Amino acid sequence: MTAPTLLQAFARQEGWCKTLSPFSSRVLQRSRLWLEADAAPRAAFEALATDPLAAAVALRWLGALHHLALRGLQPWAALWPPANGAATASDEALDAAVRAAWYDQPALVQAALAGPPQTNEVQRSTALLPGLLHVAARTAGLPLVLLEIGASAGLNLWCDRYRHEHCDAQGQARWAWGDVAAPLTLRSEWRGHVPNEASTDLRVVRRAGCDAKPINLRDADPALRLASFIWPDQPERLARLRAAAGAAAGWMAQEDLDVQACPAAAFVANELQALRPGHVTVLMHSVVWQYIAPAEQAAVQASVQAAALAASNTAPLAWLRLEPPAVDQPVELRCQIWPGGQEHLLARAHPHGAWVEWLGA
Repeated sequence: MTAPTLLQAFARQEGWCKTLSPFSSRVLQRSRLWLEADAAPRAAFEALATDPLAAAVALRWLGALHHLALRGLQPWAALWPPANGAATASDEALDAAVRAAWYDQPALVQAALAGPPQTNEVQRSTALLPGLLHVAARTAGLPLVLLEIGASAGLNLWCDRYRHEHCDAQGQARWAWGDVAAPLTLRSEWRGHVPNEASTDLRVVRRAGCDAKPINLRDADPALRLASFIWPDQPERLARLRAAAGAAAGWMAQEDLDVQACPAAAFVANELQALRPGHVTVLMHSVVWQYIAPAEQAAVQASVQAAALAASNTAPLAWLRLEPPAVDQPVELRCQIWPGGQEHLLARAHPHGAWVEWLGA
């Protein structure tokens, strides 16, 4: 299949944002028109990736602009929500802001464009946590060693520390899990039946994560860049991110844990060298696989397959994946547990975790 052109990728992302983030959709529209007319920046954008849609070039650009606004720089701070909104910022003002970002703030913009977005959407924990409950229920309640690739700031490594409350489309409670006094409560629309594992306990005894460019939550500027990838007219997502980041920073300091800066293949190869007896080792990731090069994907799979051969009932291995089957489709929660290794499609979910459709094993 032929990869879309840069302008086609911007147009598709513009359409996806139209309902969820009208302001982002408008910014992408004005940006697409600018790139269509200005050959120099268009060539620079095209050089970022051979498949601009899969590499999320449009989302990188949105993050670059939002980062300028969050830093309080003008004119972006005055035009971007919450200071302004989709209906009140004029096309002329947005056009000028788009051009000024590229020509007047090259260092900040290039830093944002250099890598894929790192939203580290903590709401995805609403699907990951039931997946971990599924693993625990099928491994005799063994304590978990939790490993995450593409962990960004590590917010989803703490999914068992959040309160989870699930309701139906009418707002009626379906099921809940976790401490009511948790520093963050995640709420989502639950579709399908309540998981049989809803009352399962979890005990995570070790956490580790890696990322090509991890975010250190104790450093203000990277934390601000993480916030920049949240769409600016979604204040509830930004508030959720800040609450999770504050809690996770404290937990990571207590456990002397930092997300490692290393490739996924090297991290997995090292961590899966030997499975811990009396524990279930869980390799987990969410909406990151598309950003990993095919050769590295193959290396990760090879390490998992090698470790699977050594898995036993007293030292099982699980692979939990929350990934989209295609870039424009809902994410799927898939799980394999060894010994055995049969793959189960457990759920489908909104990419930002707004709803979860539980399918079960």
